[in-house]
Amino acid sequence: MHADVAPLVVGILIFISSLISLKLGLSVAIIEITLGAVAGNLGLEAQPWMNYLATFGGILLTFLAGTEIDTQLMRAKFKESFLIGALSFLLPFAGVAAFTYYVSGWDLNASLIAGIALSTTSLAVVYAVLVETGLNKSELGKIIMASTFITDMGTALALSIIFIKPTLYTAAFLAVSVIVIVGAVGFSHRVLEHPRLRNKVIEPEIKYIFVLLLIFIYFANLGDGHAVLPAFLLGLLMSKHFTESSTTKELRNRLRTVAYAVITPLFFLVGGIKISFTLIASALGLFLVLFALKMLTKFIGVYFLAKRYLPHGSMYTTLLMSTGLTFGTIASVFGFNTGYLNQIQYSVLVGVVIASAVIPTFVAQRWFMPVHSEDIVDVNNGR
Repeated sequence: MHADVAPLVVGILIFISSLISLKLGLSVAIIEITLGAVAGNLGLEAQPWMNYLATFGGILLTFLAGTEIDTQLMRAKFKESFLIGALSFLLPFAGVAAFTYYVSGWDLNASLIAGIALSTTSLAVVYAVLVETGLNKSELGKIIMASTFITDMGTALALSIIFIKPTLYTAAFLAVSVIVIVGAVGFSHRVLEHPRLRNKVIEPEIKYIFVLLLIFIYFANLGDGHAVLPAFLLGLLMSKHFTESSTTKELRNRLRTVAYAVITPLFFLVGGIKISFTLIASALGLFLVLFALKMLTKFIGVYFLAKRYLPHGSMYTTLLMSTGLTFGTIASVFGFNTGYLNQIQYSVLVGVVIASAVIPTFVAQRWFMPVHSEDIVDVNNGR
């Protein structure tokens, strides 16, 4: 497909995704990934600008997810969040790595990459679904997001400790991340609440946040890291700025509107474009087994704890915690670029990652949406 046609096709797909989402009552993220996969296998290729905006979209979604975390609730429910998140990482990591090494005959590095890629939970998908359903304001939604962060923290640490070789650029990325987070937490109120900057058409507050996230992305690329974790921590620590007044709450709504209009749809579309149906078909048995293994280990790791701590949303929690996208794709790309994975292994892993973003989300929304009032009441308003 000619590069000049790509923006038009992308725009049409984003618009159609919204219409289908409204018609079917499903998360638009599911539709965007699905249409992206179909378009990619029909010839649509991700252009460099699409890849960069997709990266930015994932980081922006992660930052927004951080701003939704109720830090008081997170502290009060730390045990629940930590246990669910930790087992959500550990069991799939161990199970997939062992299967690919001992049964499928992959070498050790490829097996470890597979374990990391399929142990993830997509904070971007989880956040997008919770916002669309309104559960981001509930105790259930906040615990799910906190648990997801624990899972992704385990994934990021595993990838870093096992594979990434630290350099001076890595140190620079860590140092800059700390400086930006500490500085932003102490300084941001001067920007977000300044009377000359608030509610202006040119949106200086949103541009300020974009600059902070772009700094993370730039230095993460230099240091062979990823900006997801610092972006989430920034959102988490700035969450008080978005809850202290009606003005800053409105700012978060405007930021969400900007993100959902174009930027985050590209994140999901590009994720779908990376799927090769042909390569997956060539190893369909392995694809199905790995997908089933991820779902099984996620179920064992999450469901029984969720049944104890979140009885009215245990299956819904399990299914959302089974989704993967951002870190799973990152780990797969890392393995392919470094030569640890061959083309078929890479395509199968990415295919499983994308399938895990779509299928569990679809099932969760279609058959396991929480219906009890205690699951959908805003915990900041009377609970």
